Amino acid sequence: MVQQLKEIKTKFHDIIKVDLSLAWHFPKGLPGFEDEEEFVLLPIGDNPEFQVLQSTKEAGIAFVVANPYKLVEGYDFKIDDPTVDLLEVRNPEELMVLGIIFIKEPFEDSTINLQAPLLFQTKNRKAKQAVLNDKRYLIKHPVDIKRLNGMKEKITDGMKQ
Repeated sequence: MVQQLKEIKTKFHDIIKVDLSLAWHFPKGLPGFEDEEEFVLLPIGDNPEFQVLQSTKEAGIAFVVANPYKLVEGYDFKIDDPTVDLLEVRNPEELMVLGIIFIKEPFEDSTINLQAPLLFQTKNRKAKQAVLNDKRYLIKHPVDIKRLNGMKEKITDGMKQ
């Protein structure tokens, strides 16, 4: 894969160079941001558990994301056929799932959006925010405090940089 370096303005990282060949393509954008189709995942400090999903066009459009399976026990959902077709998913191992985190003070009150997980097809780099109709999960779903506290220092230090 040939690198396609581009300088972008970001919400948390100032101006950085990103490799667009590693960008994620949301063919239909994100709900509320339909024109934003290209994003990159950026680190937060040295914590691999949390990342920033950053638009490559608009600095202000960025979301803190994390693996929901590490923050909420028993999370599961079904992906509808149109989403499977859009992302061209052939087997479940091709998918990475992330959730948007709402950082709050105190940190223990932070929540994760389990009602609309972000789905990433790792082979073709297509992505989509799925909207579930599953009453078990909330847009601002509480996270397991013990799991979250183990990550607290790393994310808050990374956001201050």
